[in-house]
Amino acid sequence: MKTDNNSHPNSRLKIGEGYISGYISIFFALISLGGVFCFLFPDILTTPEYRKNYPVEILRKILLMCMLFSFLFALTSLILCKTKKPALFGTLISGISILMGGATVEVKQFNEVGFYVSLDWLLLDLLVLALIFIPIELFFPKRLSQSKFHDEWKTDLIYFAIGHVFVQLTAVSVQSPASYFFGSLNMQNLQEFVQSTSFLIQLPAALLVTDLCQYTAHRFFHKMPFLWRFHAVHHSIKAVDWMAGSRLHIVDILLTRSFSYLPLYLLGFSIEVFYMYVIIVSLQAVGAHSNTRIPFGFLKYLIVTPQYHHWHHSDDPATYDKNFAIHFPFIDLLFGTYHLPGDQWPESTGLAETKFPKGYFKQLVFPFKKDPFKDQKIKDSSRR
Repeated sequence: MKTDNNSHPNSRLKIGEGYISGYISIFFALISLGGVFCFLFPDILTTPEYRKNYPVEILRKILLMCMLFSFLFALTSLILCKTKKPALFGTLISGISILMGGATVEVKQFNEVGFYVSLDWLLLDLLVLALIFIPIELFFPKRLSQSKFHDEWKTDLIYFAIGHVFVQLTAVSVQSPASYFFGSLNMQNLQEFVQSTSFLIQLPAALLVTDLCQYTAHRFFHKMPFLWRFHAVHHSIKAVDWMAGSRLHIVDILLTRSFSYLPLYLLGFSIEVFYMYVIIVSLQAVGAHSNTRIPFGFLKYLIVTPQYHHWHHSDDPATYDKNFAIHFPFIDLLFGTYHLPGDQWPESTGLAETKFPKGYFKQLVFPFKKDPFKDQKIKDSSRR
């Protein structure tokens, strides 16, 4: 009988020992420091489309609360934890934030430099998603023995940061080639028609179109041996949770996002729909990987839920190549890849017998090896 995926029991952090408080302190401290940097260097570290509409005073209050929480959790950790390093590290980072101006830091003038990274998107997304999904996984977990701080959570955090910091860069990099290669298709009439429809019609249409495109790309990543090398990084996840869903090789990210952004540009969806799509796909991608038993009732037949997507990560050969859709399960039903057996969940996930390196940089290089799976017992040969 297989058991739930989890890290070694001895490596789990327990409530009351102070380690969790120390890590939470560091989390809020890093959010605070990043926020101060965004105030100081908005032209480089913030997204142009977002910075125009930011409620600055509200963001200052959020920044202040993050620093206060960092100090409070650091104090808790100092009291409870035998090791003082996490608490002291969190306190040090928050102290640096205060010395740099803290919540009263002045907003520097914008000087467009032609290049930026979306640190603001990363910080806000990480803060919101953590506040939503950490309590959900803490109080309503599906796999009770799965640690929030499993063996590779730090690696997954790096994936999360890189994937979100460059989300806008990916969007911009796709837009120019799309205009160059497909500008001669004379789709202006169709684009004008799409733009003439209301936001409430455009948004579900955009989700459907992008899901069909992502479904196609997703199946290619499973069926083509060379592409599978990159996508195998994502399927190496054994402790599937809200953070681990971000474990995607940079090549996987660029190609998959290109397939989803391209139809949005070609069909002329509004910029408001585009950014709402980015928010929704981020929420649903994180939610679909989350370790939660929350029942979705009849909604599980309408939208992709954790139960549905966890089957996609199953290491059971009978369920390989199932549930490729990102938003709508009926797409899998339409193409014969639907699998949702009642209320059952997969017993375990991951690459089973396949050996996979640990650590972001080792996984970044792994797919480029001449034959990364050579001499290994490949349990996922049907995907290739």
